[in-house]
Amino acid sequence: MTTAPRPGRRAVFLDRDGVLNEAVVRDGLPFPPRSPDELVVFPGVAEACQGLREHGYVLVVVTNQPDVARGLQSASGVAAINALLRQSINVDAVYVCHHDNDDDCPCRKPKPGMLLAAARDLNLDLNQSFMVGDRWSDIAAGQGAGCRTVYIDYGYQEQGALSPDHVVGNPVEALEWILMTTPAEEGGSVRSTSLRHQDLRRRG
Repeated sequence: MTTAPRPGRRAVFLDRDGVLNEAVVRDGLPFPPRSPDELVVFPGVAEACQGLREHGYVLVVVTNQPDVARGLQSASGVAAINALLRQSINVDAVYVCHHDNDDDCPCRKPKPGMLLAAARDLNLDLNQSFMVGDRWSDIAAGQGAGCRTVYIDYGYQEQGALSPDHVVGNPVEALEWILMTTPAEEGGSVRSTSLRHQDLRRRG
């Protein structure tokens, strides 16, 4: 007797810098923290992520870290930051691309490779999933994977094609919006996490 395949699970894909933790903005563009000492997790994000987990979402971090390819950061340095981040935020997996643009890596956002790999590894239904990011490349990666997308608009001085499903001003709003789109019968009673912060915009 053949067993029917298990249906894929819903996921929320999360960019790291600017979504879970503050990025360092220089000349209108965001950059990652250089060490665990520089890591600042946004207030309210851990609680909002936990709310999504309680409603059945798998949480997956997908982050470009090209400073490794550029010789400005080590892979072990990125791993140390990720390990510290996971002490604050309960996520199911972290996928990292260390390559730069010229490497033409299929995992480097705006390509959807990290999301596709996670879908295979974790049995995820991409059409029922979301991508949350603060760069145009995050939105493009989510769209390329077939996910709904939520864009956090910090007003960066960059250009790129953007047509997200929803636009917000800070990470907690993004995660709460996803929670509020979840039908009650799929994830229990939908409730706001009531985690409002007057200013989650990046400093500097």
